[in-house]
Amino acid sequence: MELIFHEKQEGSLCAQHCLNNLFQGEYFSPVELASIAHQLDEEERMRMAEGGVTSEDYRAFLQQPSGNMDDTGFFSIQVITNALKFWGLDVILLNRSILVICKRDEEIRLSGGLQTERGQHCRTK
Repeated sequence: MELIFHEKQEGSLCAQHCLNNLFQGEYFSPVELASIAHQLDEEERMRMAEGGVTSEDYRAFLQQPSGNMDDTGFFSIQVITNALKFWGLDVILLNRSILVICKRDEEIRLSGGLQTERGQHCRTK
């Protein structure tokens, strides 16, 4: 009988522990997740700059801390979603507290009539 991998909670590294427990091994470190967060921050900065680098909104944005990570070990759902994409997985948000993780481009049918088909958004049937 194989043992189940369980990474015990350390600090506020919930995202890291969640991903490693899901994949049953030490696949993600805080450094790797921080790299994803920095990449997302840069993408957000570039989008905000499209409105003008001298705009009040852009300058206010630059003064804010990252929404994708912090010094306590918090990582956003966007970081988790991007980490899962490396493994060909997508996250479907059913409501505020239920996420479904599924293989990309695979048809998924769930009770209640929710359906996703080959890369399309969820829709009711």
